[in-house]
Amino acid sequence: MEVKNIYAVSRYDSVYPTRLKEIADPPTTLYVRGTLPQDDVPVIAIVGTRKATHEGRARARTLARELGNRGAVIVSGLALGVDAAAHEGALDAEGITVAVLGCGADTIYPSSHESLGRRIEVRGAIISEYPAGTPAYPNQFLARNRIISGLADAVIIVEAPIASGALATARHAANQGREVFVMPGPADHPHYEGSHMLIREGARLIRNAKDLLEDLPAVAEALASKSARAERLTEPRAVSNPVFAALITAREPLSVDKIAALTTLEPNIVLTHLTMLTLEGTITEENGKFRIH
Repeated sequence: MEVKNIYAVSRYDSVYPTRLKEIADPPTTLYVRGTLPQDDVPVIAIVGTRKATHEGRARARTLARELGNRGAVIVSGLALGVDAAAHEGALDAEGITVAVLGCGADTIYPSSHESLGRRIEVRGAIISEYPAGTPAYPNQFLARNRIISGLADAVIIVEAPIASGALATARHAANQGREVFVMPGPADHPHYEGSHMLIREGARLIRNAKDLLEDLPAVAEALASKSARAERLTEPRAVSNPVFAALITAREPLSVDKIAALTTLEPNIVLTHLTMLTLEGTITEENGKFRIH
């Protein structure tokens, strides 16, 4: 695990995703490469068939890029087809994306996505409920689908035939109280039989990110709030204050020593900056670590 930069997160740890704790059978332990997203950021799952058409992959990538540009975290399964396109779209937007594996987090599956996996690890996280060294078995991929939906506020199905594992993700989402959305396709195309079945069963039809956000006002409001906050935090004073800039760049709370190492400032100087920022109400401190409020 050390060699692969994998760390374990218990269900009782504070960084364990709150949404995932809410489902009926959350993993006892998550094995993580990268950084788990913060709970206050909206998360959207985008899944579909491995044998996606060119159009299906393009639609998934565009949708993920649109949502990533708005600040949403994109979660998927790193599989061929729609999953890979969704991760790539989030990365196009320089956004955060999370890949949930059906094998140990030490092995990227499929191996052809090794490069994509490295990019995801830098911009987000690769996670699994299986310890390092666990090979990929079909039943594990079905089980991991509940984690994909459990991490998300909503699940979007892009191009799913009747036998697609994406339908299992949609079922998990419905059981977990998540909204299920579907991008439709040609009426007689076999790759959309499962998608259209979900629509007939009550899933919501969407064409783009705008449709999704109209149907999820709470998510839209949260993304707008995050966007406004990001604009506020990039005011000129952030550039002139190295401690403030370090906290903006970080995606996790930082200790005084960590900030000192990042900024090359003396700890007493760092503390002076932190005191001022705390008094302004710009940052908060918890258990000896600081983060943007």
